[in-house]
Amino acid sequence: MVDTVSKKKRSEIMSKIRGKDTKPELMVRQYLYHNGFRYRKHYRKIPGSPDVYLSKYNTAIFINGCFWHGHENCKYYKTPKSNTSFWLDKINKNKARDIKNKNDLQNMGIQVIIIWECELKRDFNKTMQSVVEALYKNIQ
Repeated sequence: MVDTVSKKKRSEIMSKIRGKDTKPELMVRQYLYHNGFRYRKHYRKIPGSPDVYLSKYNTAIFINGCFWHGHENCKYYKTPKSNTSFWLDKINKNKARDIKNKNDLQNMGIQVIIIWECELKRDFNKTMQSVVEALYKNIQ
């Protein structure tokens, strides 16, 4: 399938995709903050620079976009029909990096919580409630 927009327009569209402070990240951080949790964002002193790090709970939270992190069996992840080899390579590298970061953090004794974009869209409150339960379980 041929791209429906010019290369210049596609470049402009792709340049607007952000890696930090995405809408799902902002929603999660706002929920945590309003419920009394204090955190660091994009904490660079630990592997993977997690989207949210709660030092009191020794927990790193990653908020993953389903497309960018290749969420299997998810309606938001579909392999692009153009430039397929490039995208598969990129997404597979992201998945490998995610696994490495998770393992490194767990080896340091840090709890890792991964929140998928589709979970937030499906049932935000249920997803966040399970995150809060995991945090409280980790502190006890």
